[in-house]
Amino acid sequence: MNTVILHKLSLLPEEPGCYLMKSREGEIIYVGKAKKLKNRVRSYFTGSHDEKTTQLVGEIFDLEWIVTATNTEALVLEMNLIKQYRPKYNIMLKDDKSYPFIKITDERHPQLILTREAGRDKGKYFGPFPNARAAAETKKVLDRLYPLRRCPESSTRPCLYYQLGLCIGTCAREVGEEEYKEQIRKIVHFFHGGYRAVLKDMKKEMMQAAKKLDFEKAEQLKEQIMQIEVTMEDQNIVLNDPVSWDIFGFAVQDGFMCVHVFYMRDGRIIEREVIFRPIGSKEPKRAFLDFLQHFYGESGNTLPKEMLIPAAVGKEAAEICVSARIVQPKRGQKKEMVQLATKNARIALEEKVSLMELETV
Repeated sequence: MNTVILHKLSLLPEEPGCYLMKSREGEIIYVGKAKKLKNRVRSYFTGSHDEKTTQLVGEIFDLEWIVTATNTEALVLEMNLIKQYRPKYNIMLKDDKSYPFIKITDERHPQLILTREAGRDKGKYFGPFPNARAAAETKKVLDRLYPLRRCPESSTRPCLYYQLGLCIGTCAREVGEEEYKEQIRKIVHFFHGGYRAVLKDMKKEMMQAAKKLDFEKAEQLKEQIMQIEVTMEDQNIVLNDPVSWDIFGFAVQDGFMCVHVFYMRDGRIIEREVIFRPIGSKEPKRAFLDFLQHFYGESGNTLPKEMLIPAAVGKEAAEICVSARIVQPKRGQKKEMVQLATKNARIALEEKVSLMELETV
């Protein structure tokens, strides 16, 4: 183990995230996830391992990590990173398997389905969901609350699902577009926070079933509640927004600035970049604005449709530096993504400064 890795192991945070193992040539050879980065990454360099892991550790020359807000985010980011870099030591997800989405199809008589392919069609996608079983149970609840078509469009007799209240009834009656739109609106609202009210009602229903000694129904509701909570755990790594964003966070320490950028395209983080710059005594906000101007000017990076930057930076000044829509989110997922980028910038800068101090010893 080289001194750089040894020192980096002492800097690992006790937070969820992804870690990237690199070879001597700088190639990413393994991507993993962890509930606690510090514990998981350190475990590679202690104790005995199987043959594959021993071979991997022998090739690790450097490592880096990305902190996420939750373990679910780490799972989704790991999937995206493996598909992006295709590391030779990753066997899971390398064959393009992926986590499931819940989709409302774009048809005259739409369906609610589970799919592992997020296409570029006009369907509405929610996810991906790392827990496939929880996603399937959540879909069952939606089928019960807001049923769409469950039978072939050509059906002319009421299907079993319709008789059970799990199909909107294309097979038995004429269903108008407005009725479909209302059901779809409710499903979209469920994924945008409405699930909390659904959970509240389900918990009341569970308590009533228990009072009536209907323990089988109470247990079934308890399981569905738990699976919805698992499915809907906050995850910002994948968003239901097709807009392309560059998401910035920055930190300053000891005359250096670190800028962390998440590149989000079609609602998914496809890459991240960490840039260090000496700024001396320059005021941090001014240094960041100068960086933006260089980043999209001299460096030739492509401007996104939107840029998300910290609220501490002047929006008007940023708009003078770059000709893109500047957003300084005040709430929600966008704000959380800026906070996450800022947090990763701070962690990366602390690591950089610590390694520079090590080199001077």
